[in-house]
Amino acid sequence: MFLLHDIARQLRVAGDRRARAHGMTRAQWVILWWLERQPGLSQKELAELMDVEPISVARLVDRLAARGMVERRDDPADRRIWRLHLLPPAMPVLDHMRGVRDEFQATLATGLSADTLATVGRALAIMKTNITGEVRPRPDRGAEVHIAQRLATALPAATPKPTPTRRHRAGSLRDPALEPVFQQDHP
Repeated sequence: MFLLHDIARQLRVAGDRRARAHGMTRAQWVILWWLERQPGLSQKELAELMDVEPISVARLVDRLAARGMVERRDDPADRRIWRLHLLPPAMPVLDHMRGVRDEFQATLATGLSADTLATVGRALAIMKTNITGEVRPRPDRGAEVHIAQRLATALPAATPKPTPTRRHRAGSLRDPALEPVFQQDHP
């Protein structure tokens, strides 16, 4: 577990360094990343995904809006909510971020076979499912164990990198590649 934590910390440090070199923060990059995948998130939803306070997201969005990368739009169903959307100036930054991500993945994967990376990916997905079930208990723990076991075989063997998560039903985060597994277990 210390090794997982240390790798994540090193990635954050490297990400911070790369973002600073372009006049941004890693947190701002994360916001752009989420909004590219889920346009129209509210600041509250974004704060939940990032595991930070909504006021922190509001300040980061203010800075991105001042740079012309993000705009707040009224929510048609609730005028108290702002929906966040990317603007064209964010696109070159996202392109650069994809390059940085690819460099990080190449660095992390050096010396590892595709089979090893696929095994690590499946193992990490199961660990995430297990810890999510532990942290957020659900009424049917047996179903979670069943899902975790199914995840081990549901992930494509040749996919070493995780697929971005998305918001789905009742505020849970799920991997779109695994959605058929969840739909079969929870109609």
